[in-house]
Amino acid sequence: QLQLVESGGGLVQPGGYLRLSCAASGFTLGNYAIGWFRQAPWKDREGVSCISRRGNTNYADSVKGRFTISRDNARNTVFLQMNSLKPEDTAVYYCAAVSTPSSFCLVSFAAYDYWGQGTQVTVSS
Repeated sequence: QLQLVESGGGLVQPGGYLRLSCAASGFTLGNYAIGWFRQAPWKDREGVSCISRRGNTNYADSVKGRFTISRDNARNTVFLQMNSLKPEDTAVYYCAAVSTPSSFCLVSFAAYDYWGQGTQVTVSS
């Protein structure tokens, strides 16, 4: 059974950092593009970042220069390093996967087939 599990969320002060993990089971993560998305209360789900099976990355303008996505295929895990966090980064963060031969990825939730349950990130003083 294909499963994605996010972890690493929590409460952090503005300017702080967190590293989210997306662990895959039931499939080989290296064959998939992985995306990170977030949804704040009363807002639509928003694309944050993605990484293709070849390691090419994309970022939303709102997180460029602050967030870094990476993958460790040996651990079947994708990470999202989030630095210089702002209150507006507060949301539930989800990872998602899609099997694609493409060298590129899309930061669009419609492009992904499998989703985790999410992890809460709260940025507040």
